[in-house]
Amino acid sequence: MAKTKTVFFCTDCGCETPKWMGRCPGCGAFNTMQEHIEKPIAAGRRQIESIGTTRQPQRLSEVVSGSEIRFFTGLGELDRVLGGGAVAGSLVLVGGAPGIGKSTLLLQICNELCKERSVLYISGEESEQQLKLRAQRLGVAPQDLLILSQTRLSDILQAVEETKPDILIVDSIQTLYNEDNESSPGSVSQVKDCTMTMMQLSKQEGITVFVVGHINKDGNIAGPKVLEHMVDCVLYFEGDSNSSYRLLRAAKNRFGSTNEIGVFEMADKGLIEVPNPSQMLLDSRPEAASGTCVACVMEGSRPILAEVQALVTKTSFNVPRRTADGFDFNRAALLMAVAEKRAGLKLSMFDAYINVIGGLRLDEPGADLPVVLALASSYRDAVIHGDLAAIGEVGLTGEIRSVSNMNQRLSEVARLGFTKCIIPKNGSDKLEIPKGLSVYRVRNIREAIEVAM
Repeated sequence: MAKTKTVFFCTDCGCETPKWMGRCPGCGAFNTMQEHIEKPIAAGRRQIESIGTTRQPQRLSEVVSGSEIRFFTGLGELDRVLGGGAVAGSLVLVGGAPGIGKSTLLLQICNELCKERSVLYISGEESEQQLKLRAQRLGVAPQDLLILSQTRLSDILQAVEETKPDILIVDSIQTLYNEDNESSPGSVSQVKDCTMTMMQLSKQEGITVFVVGHINKDGNIAGPKVLEHMVDCVLYFEGDSNSSYRLLRAAKNRFGSTNEIGVFEMADKGLIEVPNPSQMLLDSRPEAASGTCVACVMEGSRPILAEVQALVTKTSFNVPRRTADGFDFNRAALLMAVAEKRAGLKLSMFDAYINVIGGLRLDEPGADLPVVLALASSYRDAVIHGDLAAIGEVGLTGEIRSVSNMNQRLSEVARLGFTKCIIPKNGSDKLEIPKGLSVYRVRNIREAIEVAM
């Protein structure tokens, strides 16, 4: 009998080593190496081969694509993040913190999916009775929804073979186990084997599989990093535990963009779509307060307005403190240095704190100018006009550079009732200015600060 082989996986990057190390040689992370036992015959291989027949290579020109590749899930925000709907035969991994709403999201889409397709819901964390109680609370009552409370992989594959569903939902992948694998459920090897089986099932049988995955303390999908390479789409469900709003974003999407986000609100009856996230993010905005400015950023194809707040206060330490929440810290430090050099703001003697309201993260260059204006407003203790928004990228010489999709941004600014907007002067000659919106074209941050205050 052949001996088993023990290797160690890094849960952050997937690097393999023959022995345990305190620091991963691939990514340099500490205490991320986990043991994985490899067998001569891969666990569950006979089960995977029995799912479908052997396929022969064929020319790309001879491959016949189906006329109906995508289908809608019933939630427009989820369809937006997926790239226009779910793709038949794809494997989608949904991750998020405990209690964020992953199971609620997948159970709600069953209402629409069961109208035209057969759905099998596998729950490894709840019994059938508990699942029915949750469905009744959410008002989800499709007559043709099949549910199964099971964690053994062979039983799940048998149920799939008997029912032949179009859509399979697994909640969660960490609870499944392969009896051919001696590791405990939730271990690296078990999660890897079960995910590989789900991938083979979706590709060979054309079944759309939604898999729920837990996250670790760093906010990443628990298990080896290779899980994200196996699946077609990785969705992260995010949100503040003290807020009812949830953000759904794609970290990987083979069939669409990764820039789109979906916004939901958690209510008593489940998740409710938020079609106007800009209005939500600007709710409870303070009036006549310094240190706040409105930014307009692009999340995929949708412009979104967000409030940027800054607090500049006298430091009591030799080295001033810098904090940024919802904005890249290194980018914030760079903008502070530019503001001090090019606009005369002596921020080196002050602590500076930056916060983006609503849990949104601003990663694009168009948010540079609002951050600088918020810092200048707090530094001078001067109020920026409440009906003013700012758009623009800030260079190292203090110049304001143009950004993409300016017409869409200006339309969103005007739609939400703003009457003033600061934009870069370069490239603004051919813009279509909405009616009722006054546009101020500036060349550098000095001009922008003078206009805003």
